[in-house]
Amino acid sequence: MSYSTADSFRPVTLDDVRGAQKMLSGVARVTAMEGSRHLSQMVGAPVHLKCENLQRTGSFKLRGAYVRIAGLLPEERAAGVVAASAGNHAQGVALASALLGVRSTVFMPKGAPLPKVSATRDYGAEVRLHGQVVDETLAAAQEYAAETGAVFIHPFDHPDIIAGQGTVGLEILEQCPEARTILVGIGGGGLAAGIAVAAKALRPDVRVVGVQAAGAAAYPPSLAAGRPVAIENPVTMADGIKVGRPGDVPFGIIGDLVDEVRTVSEDELSAALLLCLERAKLVVEPAGASPVAALLSEPGAFEGPVVAVLSGGNVDPVLMERVLRHGMAAQGRYLAVRLRLTDRPGALATLLGALSVVDANVLDVSHVRTDPRLGLTEAEVELHLETKGPAHCAEVGQALREAGYTVIG
Repeated sequence: MSYSTADSFRPVTLDDVRGAQKMLSGVARVTAMEGSRHLSQMVGAPVHLKCENLQRTGSFKLRGAYVRIAGLLPEERAAGVVAASAGNHAQGVALASALLGVRSTVFMPKGAPLPKVSATRDYGAEVRLHGQVVDETLAAAQEYAAETGAVFIHPFDHPDIIAGQGTVGLEILEQCPEARTILVGIGGGGLAAGIAVAAKALRPDVRVVGVQAAGAAAYPPSLAAGRPVAIENPVTMADGIKVGRPGDVPFGIIGDLVDEVRTVSEDELSAALLLCLERAKLVVEPAGASPVAALLSEPGAFEGPVVAVLSGGNVDPVLMERVLRHGMAAQGRYLAVRLRLTDRPGALATLLGALSVVDANVLDVSHVRTDPRLGLTEAEVELHLETKGPAHCAEVGQALREAGYTVIG
């Protein structure tokens, strides 16, 4: 199964996806399908998690990359391949190339997380850091392809890529044949398009719902316009679905076969990542948690059984810490307060004692005694607290005010 540039818009069929599944046998894992009692209770129907975060390289991207590179002609393989990515596609291309004995060069933004850069190198690719954003990196990779003859491996805009990602849809219906709704995150659209091709061919009654981050939602305006539309400056923590323009090939499939595209907020993404970690014991990146975020946003909107595709788990530890704190804050489980107190011996201990009475767990304390804004006998304290929810946050605030403290932020 190979497509030239001339027929890159050839429709992707169920036979293509089944062919990709045979090609990937022994290469990509058949990832687990885990039930979630917590989400099932929330939705009022069974909810299952398709764990592509446990795939080789940590995401579904290996599937499409392997199928695309395996389909190259011998002379194309000899020229090598090139890709541009901030993380998941980079690792998928690097491993697929190594398994197939093809030389690979991967361009990554200069600010790409070090663990992703290191992993891409470890899989065997030559990594070149270029540009501050993915668009600049993409342009550099395409220029390199033009200069060297290397084959550019697009992350989503090619039928082979979509057929490979569609194998996730085959596995879903094999593992959960009674599924009524499939939720999947959308960036450029390769995964959602592939799943829709497989699912709708085998089960036309299955509802396929795409999920985008609200700050990087290019599909709703594109579907409304009937053509791919670029959005300015997409902003989201979910870098795996931070794509400013839909791919031409997946856009046509999604327009025909995906039933709905929803958006979720950054707070909902944070809460979803936290839920996956605490309740399912799964490390999931923000993009991979987007289907769970959709369930949290409106749990009654989906007919069950529901399958939520956790598309990846490659999350930078620094981002993970920030997102977890953000998720805790969104759920009222993390509270930051600033207040002023009289600067005298024991004042800080007295403040902490007042917090212990209401069972607030102090995570961090910043104590400022010298600042032009402060009076001669004043000190300012910033506290980061772990709380038990919105009601407990209100109780902490009330306890501080009753103890005579003025909360200033």
